[in-house]
Amino acid sequence: MSHADPVQVISPNAVIGIVGVGLIGGSIAAAVQKRYSDWRVIGFGRDTDRMNGAVELGLLDEARILVPKKPESIVKDIDFAIVCTPVQTIAHHARLIAAHCKESAVITDAGSVKQSICDALPNGLADGIHFLGSHPLAGSEKQGYEHADADLYEDRVCVLTPTEFTVPQSIAKVAAFWSGLGMRVLPMTPETHDSALALTSHLPHLLAGALAGLLTTEELDHLTASGFRDTTRVAAGDAQLWTEIFSSNRDAVLESISQFRERLDQFQSALEGKNESDLHRLLAEGKLARDRLDTKENS
Repeated sequence: MSHADPVQVISPNAVIGIVGVGLIGGSIAAAVQKRYSDWRVIGFGRDTDRMNGAVELGLLDEARILVPKKPESIVKDIDFAIVCTPVQTIAHHARLIAAHCKESAVITDAGSVKQSICDALPNGLADGIHFLGSHPLAGSEKQGYEHADADLYEDRVCVLTPTEFTVPQSIAKVAAFWSGLGMRVLPMTPETHDSALALTSHLPHLLAGALAGLLTTEELDHLTASGFRDTTRVAAGDAQLWTEIFSSNRDAVLESISQFRERLDQFQSALEGKNESDLHRLLAEGKLARDRLDTKENS
């Protein structure tokens, strides 16, 4: 799916605002700096030292402290904003920016839950300013802009979640922005996104945490090899961040847990019944699905 040149669709000299400059926001900043030297990247956050550090690393052209009571002067020049804060604060920050940023500006986000955010943010926020939900499917268990990667989004999928209120201009700008960072843009409804990501992203993180939590002694620690470490890698992510994600997508995550439990029960039944045929079938089905992922990754 091809998209127009971001420089032409957004602005040749656009001011890009990034709210929340951690791993995701920092990597967006790095990607923009690498690809669009005429754009100005401004980061918004609460910690002066941390924000200045991002400037020193070359991720940001300028850092600004977002003061809720006086946001007017610090967001009025923003053409395009990406909110990269925890999911439960995205709507709040989007409204804060929309109330005072440049007319016709577009606001998007990088949250991994979409329904609750889109419900809280109808497309027209203020004076022609629009919101369109995004979820770039890229990341790491690491935290902080120190681990920012300018190529983190290259050849990855970014889901856009337009609603009945979304205007074509918003889709064009947001799609062009992400495709300009090397992403493949895929539109779907917020509900479809949350249901799918509960299974492909949220459930794996929950299971990794549950499995890692079974390590209760140092003796077991010494007996872990690459299989255990690979399977539980994402359990090293921020616990508070993932608590909010699970809570924000509660119903879909619960449904994915039920689906997994049914599959696990099939494995248990095969083992209890000494049914090697069923056990082999279940493992073969899993291998086939996993091999399919590798084929797509290399195609």
